[in-house]
Amino acid sequence: MEKEFDVIVIGAGPGGYVAAIRAAQLGKSVACIEKWKNPAGELKLGGTCLNVGCIPSKALLASSEAFETASRHLRDHGILVSNIKINIAQMHARKDTIVNKMTKGIEFLFRKNKITWLKGHGSFTGKTNTSYRLNIAGEDSSEFVSARDVIIATGSKARHLPFLKVDNQIIVDNEGALTFNSVPKKLAVIGAGVIGLELGSLWRRLGADVTVLEAAPSFLSTADQRVAKEAWKQFAQQGLKIHLGVQIDKVQVIDNTVTILYSYKNVHAQKLEADRLIVSIGRVPNTDNLGLEAIGLAVNNHGFIDVDHCCRTKLPGIYAIGDIVRGPMLAHKAEDEGVLVAEIIDGQKPHIDYNCIPWVIYTEPEIAWVGKTESQLKAEGRQIKSGEFPFMANGRALAMNHSNGFIKMIADVNTDELLGVHIVAANASDLISEAVVAMEFRASSEDIARICHPHPSLSEVMREAALAVDGRALNM
Repeated sequence: MEKEFDVIVIGAGPGGYVAAIRAAQLGKSVACIEKWKNPAGELKLGGTCLNVGCIPSKALLASSEAFETASRHLRDHGILVSNIKINIAQMHARKDTIVNKMTKGIEFLFRKNKITWLKGHGSFTGKTNTSYRLNIAGEDSSEFVSARDVIIATGSKARHLPFLKVDNQIIVDNEGALTFNSVPKKLAVIGAGVIGLELGSLWRRLGADVTVLEAAPSFLSTADQRVAKEAWKQFAQQGLKIHLGVQIDKVQVIDNTVTILYSYKNVHAQKLEADRLIVSIGRVPNTDNLGLEAIGLAVNNHGFIDVDHCCRTKLPGIYAIGDIVRGPMLAHKAEDEGVLVAEIIDGQKPHIDYNCIPWVIYTEPEIAWVGKTESQLKAEGRQIKSGEFPFMANGRALAMNHSNGFIKMIADVNTDELLGVHIVAANASDLISEAVVAMEFRASSEDIARICHPHPSLSEVMREAALAVDGRALNM
């Protein structure tokens, strides 16, 4: 007998599983379709983020940072250690334990909220006057289910170069880069975006000689250029080599060594040899094989599903969220959209201010921002004022041995409304939250300047940057 639900969610990544939980909290009967398998062949919830993305990469980044601290920075604290070694197998085991704990946590939440996990690949087969019908193709059998409302949350996958085969052994994407069983002596990375910089930083800390090749002529063009300039300086001092304006001409693998021929600064046939190559040139939406044609829905020229500001497609009852729709490919953006759609289905009127979604790059130092950059605001003709404050003047940062970087705050000249906050520093991912809250409430820079911040703390730099907007920083 065909199962019927109020809501079916396709995909159990951050957007999908959060949408399913919120819909269930609102009293809907909910099913969530997921086919993800880990290397052991076990079906898992959590999608790319929890299994081979955000969570495992941050676990490995934390391990690599601890290794670099022990091998290079503990002496600054008077702690003398020698013969520091890294056990890669143990590092991966720790990562896998964290991932398993998180995915098991989602399984618990599904049981708690009485969400049905449909294990297999979901695709549309048609629609009736009141519902949409889907086929769930499992390993040994298939079944049909239907729902009045369907949320498509199938996420994205790594973009590959058309002339380059990714085997996830020598030439890898983000998934393969999280499974190296040894530290490459020489590592090449194609792409200086978020993922490329994080993965390059991860293996550099563990001892790899890392070269990043980027096609764009500028570095971190989406970030504020003051922040990008500071990040470039810090990465260079760490030994991360980044070349901009690169054109990849040819890639060869011979005897477990990869050779990249490329053009750089108008010089052709430059050669880079490496033990491993990470291809990190962005991501593409997972919108193929969904049977969208069966319900009269199509993707656009870039493979995304077009939606309105409420994530509604052109079909009533069909919603799309996360990496398969417009906007940044960020897990927390997908989560917010999942909640938004579940509440719209319930008849509520939520909204998302996409200008208040923070960005984070988990390098060292971390990079985070919310709102617009100075160049964006000037291009709009906006009259602005800005202030900066460095962490080198902050007592807590000095005590932590993390005094590099600064916070930059931008506000409207006339109203003092906060328009953008940009951070390059340790713990930027946590510090940015104060700015997000402020911007959601349309706060002014003076609002933050008037708030008492704990001393000593890194958060004091946020207040000092706000004071600096009007030229009255206290400790500079």
